[in-house]
Amino acid sequence: MNALSTPETAALTAAVQLTDAERQPCEVWTRVMGYHRPVASFNIGKQGEHHERQFFREQR
Repeated sequence: MNALSTPETAALTAAVQLTDAERQPCEVWTRVMGYHRPVASFNIGKQGEHHERQFFREQR
């Protein structure tokens, strides 16, 4: 058991339930042409391209 998974924190986590109205959207950033930008600032076509990206792990 690590420091984050104690019985006290497990009880607190189980007790906290958020409704959809209480949740905050997560802002996603990506690297474009050498600098970072939020995906929300992209036009609709670029947002679609970002959504279609496939992630892979290169073999050594």
